[in-house]
Amino acid sequence: MKVIVVGAGEVGYYLSEVMSQEKFDITVIDLDPESAAKVDEELDVHVMIGNGSSAAMLNKAGVSTADFVISVTSDDLTNLVCCSLTKALNDRAITIARIHDATYADHTLVNYQLHFGIDHLLNPEALCAVEIAKEIRNPGRVAIENFARGKIEVQQVNVSKSAKITDKPLKEITLPSEVRIASVIREGKLEVATANTVILPDDKVTLFGLADQIGKVKTMLDPASSMDQVRVVLFGGSDIAISLIRLLNNPRFKIRVLEKDSTICKDLAARFPNVTIIRGDATSRRLLEEEQIGSSDYFVACTKRDEYNVMTGIQASKLGVKHVQIVINKPDYEPLLNNMQDTLGVELLVSPRLATANELLRLISTKPSLELAHIPDSDAKIIQIRVSNRSAAVGKRLKDIQRPDNTIVISILHKYNARVPTADDVILAGDRIVALTDDEHEADLVDIFA
Repeated sequence: MKVIVVGAGEVGYYLSEVMSQEKFDITVIDLDPESAAKVDEELDVHVMIGNGSSAAMLNKAGVSTADFVISVTSDDLTNLVCCSLTKALNDRAITIARIHDATYADHTLVNYQLHFGIDHLLNPEALCAVEIAKEIRNPGRVAIENFARGKIEVQQVNVSKSAKITDKPLKEITLPSEVRIASVIREGKLEVATANTVILPDDKVTLFGLADQIGKVKTMLDPASSMDQVRVVLFGGSDIAISLIRLLNNPRFKIRVLEKDSTICKDLAARFPNVTIIRGDATSRRLLEEEQIGSSDYFVACTKRDEYNVMTGIQASKLGVKHVQIVINKPDYEPLLNNMQDTLGVELLVSPRLATANELLRLISTKPSLELAHIPDSDAKIIQIRVSNRSAAVGKRLKDIQRPDNTIVISILHKYNARVPTADDVILAGDRIVALTDDEHEADLVDIFA
């Protein structure tokens, strides 16, 4: 597999290092001679010095025969132009661009991804926020589908005795249009849900659907869950904080942001009227005590200064915050902090660089299937399958595809969107199918699509 990586910075280097171990044919392009020299000396890849947003340079790098072109420079425009030119020179290549400016993810007026013909846009800050939101939205989660930028979620819920939708088949229960019940675990045995499945008290039910609607069904199965209010404090009004606020857009999350820049405070207050914005320096223990941070459920340190994040996170932990999460921007700090995580009282360390690189590696994986999550208390799992253009499923409606027992398709991920499938959805080559299955039937399911 031939891959061109534009940008030899932290993400580009890490990505090239991992791919070179998988024996990919890799060409790295970078304008900076020092960055290029470092990659050339340390990795088994071909390195070129030049402008990755130049058609001539891409041509020289062999773009016409490339399978993937991944542009991960620090400049959004370079990444967009590089991937757009790639499509003009080789429309078969899969293009992936890293972007930081949330403008390009806003499709209100223009779908930038569609306009430039780019297969995947990845925002490191948004991906980092999804990792953090996983823990806050549902601590006992099964998984959150990251390809959908946190849009599609999978949760496991214990059915309460006070639930009002028990003792009747699913076909008689009205659920939100974008939420489904995938499976039921009863007495240790998992069964994929059908229209005739009856939900009983004490069942463990796996839900999947749009993140902003799944809570409604969770409340139907466990009324007490809607009463839990989660207190979240964010240190820093960064892009990660903004993405996180959007992901926690639910009345049960009471969010406060600590930010010392008055301009940022005013902007956040105007954009998020339901969020409490506190102007102040959170590195001050006095401010943390005055704001009674210790009574919070979650403290997320997400500024661009790792030193501030670490020290403030430690302070929050000492003051009694139940869950402390820290964003780490510098790769040099990651090994040390990971080893000291328990000592520091930090529950989660998240790196935008690693979140982006891991997402990229998942997108370019040559494996027919990837395991995304394991369903607790069962042998079931959630897997992702890339649909091959040679698959017999291509062009067929989902309801016309004979699938193995104990499997259900949770999501269909196309180039520009992710959706909860219906029976009439048509499978296309290049789609990624997310499905729930078990060890016994996984191979048969993979054979159908891959």
